[in-house]
Amino acid sequence: MYTLNCKGKLLSLEKPVVMGILNATPDSFYKGYLNNSQEEILKLVEKMQDDGARIIDIGGQSTRPGSQRISAAEETDRVVPLIEILHKHFAETIFSIDSYHSSVATASVQAGASMVNDISAGTMDENMIPAVAALKVPYICMHINGTPETMQQQPFYQDLLKDVLDFFIAKTEECRLAGIHDVIIDPGFGFGKTIAHNFTLLKNLSVFKMLNRPILAGLSRKSTIYKTLGVTVDEALNGTTVLNTIALMNGANILRVHDVKEAVEALKLMEVYRQS
Repeated sequence: MYTLNCKGKLLSLEKPVVMGILNATPDSFYKGYLNNSQEEILKLVEKMQDDGARIIDIGGQSTRPGSQRISAAEETDRVVPLIEILHKHFAETIFSIDSYHSSVATASVQAGASMVNDISAGTMDENMIPAVAALKVPYICMHINGTPETMQQQPFYQDLLKDVLDFFIAKTEECRLAGIHDVIIDPGFGFGKTIAHNFTLLKNLSVFKMLNRPILAGLSRKSTIYKTLGVTVDEALNGTTVLNTIALMNGANILRVHDVKEAVEALKLMEVYRQS
């Protein structure tokens, strides 16, 4: 059993939980909320909570394949005021900041976030891991092959599972030595992986349990789903639920999703299934 210490708020992962996605961006591959009113954002977060989200993940920079980077300053301007407002209205909620910039992570935690979600696992900002250690919050450490601008240009591995596992062995040790106590690993579905790579990782997700760390699965509405099914991203909810269910069966502790209600229903059904 894992318990995360989120700035004094304890989050038990004895049972899997759902993380809802809130993108403060104009160019996300699915639903960005940058231009929504404060009232709309508050209602959205309230609905995510009512639907069963235990964590809300806030991002101010798109990391979809081929996306263009913005500066840390612009990203900070997008997310920090939003986190301050949300923390004021939902003081007991666990908010995560989705960023690979240490300065954005630091400012966001100071504004009320209590977890850092880094797609680069510190490879895009050498100050990130020391910063998270100083902040004393949980760290989601994701595997990426390349950068968002280039990662889907012919991704290659000598041995996919071994390469990703070796990466996490090294990174979790780096985090431990830096003083980060709560590390969550994310295999990075769609981040420098082909569709075949993603299905191999999903099928073998339980391999990563040997690291004795919580596992996050971020499959929601990704191209692996809609390209395989020949549908649009808007039509990828059913496929998302199928792959989320497989991820749960293979050991995922956190599901990062756009559609909270459906993911929570998958958790509930899986729990009854396991108890039967």
